Order: sequence, then structure tokens, then C-alpha cells
Amino acid sequence: MRKLISMQTSPKGITLQKAFEDFICEKKVLKLSEATVQAYENRFKDFSKFFPADNLCADVTSTTIFRYIEFLQTRNPDIKATSINANLRHLRAIFYNFMEAGYTKKFTIKMLKCEKELIEVYSEAELEKLLKKPDIKNCSFAEYRDWVMVCYFLGTGNRLSTVCNLAIKDVDFDNHEVSLRKVKNKKPYTIPLSSTLEKTLMEYLKVRKGQPDDYLFCNKYGEQMQRTSMGSVIYRYNHSRGVIKTSIHLFRHTFAKNWILNGGDPFRLQAILGHSTMAMVNEYVNMFGKDLHRDFDTFNPLEKMKGLMGERTAIKVGK
Repeated sequence: MRKLISMQTSPKGITLQKAFEDFICEKKVLKLSEATVQAYENRFKDFSKFFPADNLCADVTSTTIFRYIEFLQTRNPDIKATSINANLRHLRAIFYNFMEAGYTKKFTIKMLKCEKELIEVYSEAELEKLLKKPDIKNCSFAEYRDWVMVCYFLGTGNRLSTVCNLAIKDVDFDNHEVSLRKVKNKKPYTIPLSSTLEKTLMEYLKVRKGQPDDYLFCNKYGEQMQRTSMGSVIYRYNHSRGVIKTSIHLFRHTFAKNWILNGGDPFRLQAILGHSTMAMVNEYVNMFGKDLHRDFDTFNPLEKMKGLMGERTAIKVGK
């Protein structure tokens, strides 16, 4: 899709601001998620603090990007390479789009080299605190709903944006599954419900009530909970339970880790999490390094057949 630029404006004379407005227009027409569009806007706004948006696109070079990285490191000496790379990925999409349109000369935006960090998850002790059921007769609806949300996140590994958009009708108790309509790759799919989560949701809906088209998790007015509000809710809930970690995405990582450690099939994990490739699942397997030593002898095929190998006796090896 071509840029929607004025016929009076030369591609080489277009400003960063104008080019970015056209870029965002294009992405909205292509139906990118609101979260992705917002991420692009945030990255561009931050870049504009270093390189004002009224400059020409043609003035941006690979040197500009290197100096921007230096700017980020100077502004925050503790910034991690992974954080800088997250910033650069969005900028790369933006500027490669500009290059394709002829606004800037072509150059390569390289990611910084960095060691992969172990993915953080919730510990068993933390989960025990978070999963302790509140007293329904004495707690508020909000506290009970928050507990159910934690159960749902841990029991499905769903992303925040997916859960925000779940409707009551998406939960199919007859077939023991839930339909995920709002997903990252825009390919809706269905996953099974565990028996424990199914019972939890059945009980919750007796309290929550509502119509099939209503959102599964609502605010106190019965309206949809937005991403930011759901994130704030979990933040407060975790702290109220004495858990310092507050990231919703950690539930997804925790689901994946425990699936793998409990002997779950990686290919089914890929399907449940909605990944288009095995790349992220492979990262989960690699990143949980030491934990994979757990019960190693139990699952090791050689250990299973050691009875066929005879007694272990010392053998003298000739000189």
C-alpha cells in the first residue's frame, strides 16, 4: 500500500512528522491492533525527543540511529540492551517503511548483542498466595473477580489483550473449551478448559451474571475492562496478597514453564499459546535450564531400562 502524500510534496522533502502520520494511517487501514499502533506512536514520540519530528526524513542515516542509542544510554545508564532492542524493533519497522517509500536512503538498523535473560515466572510460594480463594460471603465482587482472573490467566496462558475481549458466550461449558477471538496473529482459535478452571468460571458466572454478549471480566459498572485497568487491578491484587511481582505476562510464562516441566507436549503448547512457530516454545525449553534437571532420572529412558543392563561392577582397564 502506497503512502497517502500530497502531490505537492517531494518524497525527499517530507518531514518525519508527515511520513509518520502516513505510516500510522496505513497501519490502521491494515487493521493492526490498537496496542501495536500505540507502541509505534510511543517509540516515535520518544525518538522525536532526540531528533525533532520537523526534520526531513532524508536527514536520518545509520549514524542517527547510533547516536539515538547513545542518547538512550546516556539518559538511563542502567538501561538494558534488551530494552534498547525493543525500542529499535519499532523504529526499524517505521524507518524501513520510509525507505521503501523513498523518503530516506536505505540503511540497516542492527540490534544490540545481548545475552538472553532467564524468563521470570511466579514461584510456587507466590502462586499459593495468589490462588488462595477469598471468602465469597465476605469479600467484595472486585476481589473475587480478581481472584478468578488470576486463575484464568494461570490456567490458560492467554495474553492480556485476549482476556480483555472475552465474552461470556466464548466460554463453552458443554464442550469444555473457550473460544479466543481477539488474538495477536488475528487467527481466532479454541483451547480446552481444565476441569478446575471450568468449575471456577461456572461459580463466577453465577455471581457475575450477565448476558452472552457481555464481557466475561467487567468493571463495577458491568463494562469491559481495558488493558490498563486490568493491569492495574492485578498489580493491586498481587500486592494485597504480598506478592511483589505484578506482571500479567508472567502468568503466561508460568503456564508454559509448568506445562514443560510436567511433561506436556511442546507442539500442543505452541497451539495453546497461539504461537505461529516453535521459536518461542524452544526459548521456554532453553531458558528454564536448571529446572529441567528436576525428575531427570524419572523420565530418562536409560534409567527406565537399567534393569536390563546388569550389575555395575568395577572393570580394570589394562595399561
